[in-house]
Amino acid sequence: MTVWDRPEPPNQPVPLDRERIVAAAVALADEGGLKAVSLRKVAARLEAGPMRLYGYIATKEELFDLMVDEVHAEILSEESPGDWREALRVLAHRTRRSALRHEWLADLLGGRPSLGPNGLAVTEANLAALDGLADVDTVMRAVETVSAYVIGAIRRETANLRAERATGLSKHDWQRASGPHVTRMLATGRFPALAKAVYDGTDVDAETSFTTGLDWVLDAVAARLSPPPA
Repeated sequence: MTVWDRPEPPNQPVPLDRERIVAAAVALADEGGLKAVSLRKVAARLEAGPMRLYGYIATKEELFDLMVDEVHAEILSEESPGDWREALRVLAHRTRRSALRHEWLADLLGGRPSLGPNGLAVTEANLAALDGLADVDTVMRAVETVSAYVIGAIRRETANLRAERATGLSKHDWQRASGPHVTRMLATGRFPALAKAVYDGTDVDAETSFTTGLDWVLDAVAARLSPPPA
């Protein structure tokens, strides 16, 4: 039985429910990452005894599932466009923005599908955007491909943000600091393709990189779409 199927305990003298528990956990994670989240710390934030939380949530993994589902509600905060390509693009950008607001989300994306109501609704929205445009297997692979790109891009951007905080160096500071080493390595002639990218390529910000890559993935999806036989 999942946490969503298990009923909450009856009313207690001090009000408590999963909604308040999850809100407290999300706040803790936003402040200090997933390492800052435990049932004990959540209970302390709510001024409740830790054992009381076990009536609502059995494990920390269940709590993480509920937190992810809470963030999925942000992704569904607005109606998706009717055009399949724009619908998938909008959902992808909303996912990225949610991950930037809640940096810990990157650590929990990409595993087993989210079975909460909001997570299922996000999956439904992605599948529905392509429904009728190809056979069901093509639709599933297309959604999986877009999801894999979005998750990978989010994790890379999040890792860069964490590295900046850990080192105190911005992207451009790090590039300047590592520049002499990179220049020496490229001067060996062993990395001609990399040298061309470094010296001739255009440096873009994270959002531009994300948008460009997403458009390329959607181009690939478009090439695969063909209505299923009647």
